[in-house]
Amino acid sequence: SSPADASGAERRLGDEVERILAATGSDILPAIVRLAIETAMRRGEIVSLRWEHVDLKRRVAHLPSTKNGSSRDVPLSSKAVAALESVRRDTGTAVGKVFDVREDTVTHAFDRALKRARSIYLSECEDVGEGPDARYLTDLRFHDLRHEATSRLADIFPLHELTKITGHKDT
Repeated sequence: SSPADASGAERRLGDEVERILAATGSDILPAIVRLAIETAMRRGEIVSLRWEHVDLKRRVAHLPSTKNGSSRDVPLSSKAVAALESVRRDTGTAVGKVFDVREDTVTHAFDRALKRARSIYLSECEDVGEGPDARYLTDLRFHDLRHEATSRLADIFPLHELTKITGHKDT
């Protein structure tokens, strides 16, 4: 489930993602986070993504095996393509894993970046003499990027297309 605010409404991520990206200190985490927020792909799907299943010209990533047991094609936005291009090592036909990293490494790096971003935010609040928002840059998990991406995609695609893109079996 996604984080909810005090009213029970789903929490939406505004500039929190940009702040987390700015605080990563990692070469590849920004591309992984950008891919998650642009495609609604699961963490495991991102770390197991292979270049031979990515078509940057057609702007699609094929996931041959997903959590729900079926394959799916994920459309790639311009930002998703740029994220993939940022980690591409050559200009020829690439093969192998896009990200040479484990799922738990992504989780730990995300958590560290979140803590760093929150610390920077608290310092900024102190500098201007304002009280910080207790929820801002807190209580977020990498999986929340999938929820945010799904919400963003829901503004663009009809529901029957959305479930195909995100790999959800039901609405």
